[in-house]
Amino acid sequence: MRHFSLLVFVSTISLGFLSSHPAQAQATRTWVSGVGDDVNPCSRTAPCKTFAGAISKTAAGGEISVLDPGGFGTVTITKSISITNDGAGEAGILASGTNGVIVNAGPNDLVNLRGLVIDGAGTGLNGIRFLAGVGLNVQNCVIKNFSGAGTGIQFVPNSSSRLSVSDTVISGNGLGSTGGGVLVGAQNAGANTIKASLNRVQLQTNGFGVKVDGTGGTGAIYMTIRDTMASANSGNGLWAIAAQGASISRIMVDHTSFVNNAGTGILSDGPPSAVLVNSSVVSGNATGISFLNGASLSSYKTNAILFNIGSDGVPSGTLSPQ
Repeated sequence: MRHFSLLVFVSTISLGFLSSHPAQAQATRTWVSGVGDDVNPCSRTAPCKTFAGAISKTAAGGEISVLDPGGFGTVTITKSISITNDGAGEAGILASGTNGVIVNAGPNDLVNLRGLVIDGAGTGLNGIRFLAGVGLNVQNCVIKNFSGAGTGIQFVPNSSSRLSVSDTVISGNGLGSTGGGVLVGAQNAGANTIKASLNRVQLQTNGFGVKVDGTGGTGAIYMTIRDTMASANSGNGLWAIAAQGASISRIMVDHTSFVNNAGTGILSDGPPSAVLVNSSVVSGNATGISFLNGASLSSYKTNAILFNIGSDGVPSGTLSPQ
């Protein structure tokens, strides 16, 4: 009896000791390495192997940093996070037959991606697919080789949200009108507002370069494209489309080139679509510029729209710089 009582006493102390040590908290900053292991705590001295492994050990609002080159796998993001590679070598995401990065976060969650190479290997669906969150920032990335219906960046938020892409190459994605470089769509946004900007982005040999689609929404899309090149795409360089009653699209194009595209350099289609072009070059396309079905496409007198193969086209209105 005495032996039994002592065993109970020791067991009680042991359980109390264990319960006083909660599970390890998530870190604000974690690390991945090409030679890491996802069983590690993702510290700098014991890094993880994949972004998916590290994100579960990273606190909301935290950062996953790349230590050295490697392939770090596809990832689904459901919280505020930054994934960052600042010169450690190629930080690759190989996305054969799937999406490279899916963002399906909370309404106040901001996601930052920097220095990544996202490769669809010819069968991938989308490089980055954004479904929910307050915003997405993409900087200094390469997004390439996604399939015929795929896109480099598919930004289709379910509420008001913002997209910023800078210093990024988006190439070899999609085919013609079915896929391409960047798609900003309102089909999930309802009456909300989407704001997007592209700055110093290269959109090369995709289907379309940029497509802004207000179909399915009743709110607004505001987009600025600056210091960007849309070239050698098999469809349109910039394509704004929406039917009557859909989300309005207001697109400002500044110091940007649309050259050698097999479709129209800049196409504005449908009454909610309005494009304004300043200090830009439109050349070598099947058609230079075009506006259809009640859309508008206004040109400042600072543009060079010439040497297009079929027709240069004419703007719906011409403006003088103020």
